[in-house]
Amino acid sequence: MSNLQQAWHDGSALLRARWYFRHAERLGARVRVFGDPKIVVSGTLRIGDRVRMCSEPVRSELGVSAGATLEIGSHTFINYGCSIGSTLLVKIGAHCNIGSHVIIMDNDFHRLEPERRHEMPESAAVILEDNVWLGVRTVVLRGVTIGAGSVIAAGSVVVRDVPARSLAGGVPAKVIRSL
Repeated sequence: MSNLQQAWHDGSALLRARWYFRHAERLGARVRVFGDPKIVVSGTLRIGDRVRMCSEPVRSELGVSAGATLEIGSHTFINYGCSIGSTLLVKIGAHCNIGSHVIIMDNDFHRLEPERRHEMPESAAVILEDNVWLGVRTVVLRGVTIGAGSVIAAGSVVVRDVPARSLAGGVPAKVIRSL
């Protein structure tokens, strides 16, 4: 790619970010969006500086319900095909890397009991502290905090907290070792 093509690509990504994140309460400097994400904001959306979101070849989705908050820290990268939903609070720290097809939700959206499956359970905040790396196809469910500097292996389902500087993986994810 020539320097002129690169400048056009970056410039259009900056403009796309302004358009797609137009309902954000805070939109940091040099935020870039590649592709065509689906973004629905009824609550509060805060985006830090130099966040990059890829939505090609597969569309990424961000959803923020009324009364909910989604925060994405500076220098975080969200790869294609991700789905992030906040009905209470999803907070992603600075310098995080979110692999492709990752799902992060702070609500299960239905109860387990057959007679109550039409009811939505209580939401519980999801917190990714700074410098967390989520491998491809990771699922992070409600009420989870992943500590700073941790790595979650590809294909894992995180249902409980992961301490800082840990490698965790599996279904359900378990700490494999400290980093």
